[in-house]
Amino acid sequence: MAAYLSMGEAHRRIGDYLSRVVDAISSSDGAALASLIAVSSAPGSTSLSDALATFPDFPRLAGDRIPHLADLLVPLLRAIHSHSLQRFADAYSSFEKAASAFLQEFRSWETPWAMEAMHTVAFEIRLLAEKADRELATTGKNPDKLQAAGSFLMKVFGALAVKGPKRIGALYVTCQLFKIYFRLGTVNLCRSVIRSIETARNFDFEDFPVKDKVTYMYYTGRLEVFNENFLVADQKLTYALMHCNPQSESNLRRILKFLIPVKLSIGVLPKRTLLETYNLLEFDKHVCVVLSGAIVTHLGRYTMLLIEICARGNMTFQYADVVTSLKRGDLRLLRQALDRHEDQFLKSGVYLVLEKLELQVYQRLVKKIHIIQRQKEPAKAHQIKLDVVVKALKWLEIDMDLDEVECIMACLIYKNLIKGYFAHKSKVLVLSKQDPFPKLNGKPV
Repeated sequence: MAAYLSMGEAHRRIGDYLSRVVDAISSSDGAALASLIAVSSAPGSTSLSDALATFPDFPRLAGDRIPHLADLLVPLLRAIHSHSLQRFADAYSSFEKAASAFLQEFRSWETPWAMEAMHTVAFEIRLLAEKADRELATTGKNPDKLQAAGSFLMKVFGALAVKGPKRIGALYVTCQLFKIYFRLGTVNLCRSVIRSIETARNFDFEDFPVKDKVTYMYYTGRLEVFNENFLVADQKLTYALMHCNPQSESNLRRILKFLIPVKLSIGVLPKRTLLETYNLLEFDKHVCVVLSGAIVTHLGRYTMLLIEICARGNMTFQYADVVTSLKRGDLRLLRQALDRHEDQFLKSGVYLVLEKLELQVYQRLVKKIHIIQRQKEPAKAHQIKLDVVVKALKWLEIDMDLDEVECIMACLIYKNLIKGYFAHKSKVLVLSKQDPFPKLNGKPV
């Protein structure tokens, strides 16, 4: 319970807050202004929140004392007060009015001194919208605040996506929009913002702050995963991993959740020589998913940290069996892994990506049959009867008839995972005598 606060003390605290906002603007102190308008960092225990609760006439006080900033300060104080009372829908509505007034002021300032404050506005409006929607949903009302926040941030993006120094802040706002669109499931709306960033002449991507570039590459990489553009996804997610702060373990884990299945999809698996080089043989089962050639080559200094992250999280257990199934050609193991971690894979949006690894597993199974047959009958090693494949699948507790297996073999040939042709009449797969099992070499199936 807050200590007793007199009306006079409450009046003084509110007046002091208003003066600090005015001083920050008049002295172009962006960092100070950003801290003053951060609503979510002003919980009910703060001195300002106590003062607002004690002095209910604070809107008139702000309007009378600083009339030229009343459109900004009055709704801002209301937002802080409502947030302290956990009335998040009211807090959002008030903050959106304050944010609109701030945006109008921001447009009139010639220099980008208030960029940090503008970023705080963008962050706060998304955060408050998420809280408001959760509150509205629990009361049976339409949770529409996050969608409204997206519309407002598009206005902010328009104010920043212009020639001049203010454009440096556009990527941060873009990333806030991505977070909203992904949360709402409207990822198609990302495209227009991406086009503005990647095609506009007034943007040079390398000029943006590193943390914004990492976030941007992470979300655009996820988009490419959804669109099954795995080569582009690999480039973007690898960029994000390479430039991510090595101390930010949660962010590294988020990137790896998508980069690992992308690497598997393009046939990048760890080699024993890499494990020997980095003295990691004892970690083989648990960390091989992170030690793809591309990652280790570019990220040697990150390797040990990534291993530690994966060992602490459950990511290794999610992917270890997937990798093992690819190496063994064990379709049963792959399906068991997908079933066991279905909820996590679906939540991450990589389930369908991993499910498509079945073709690689089939290829490995046929390759193992070919190796065994070559040892027994070298002269007929390139001729594999379909009933042998059927028996191998049955041993793995996978029931398939000859017609189903024939369709799978035809698909493997079409996808260039197997070189050869199919003798339909005799139900025999005839393999090419030269390189019958081409490697993906970083190319998607």
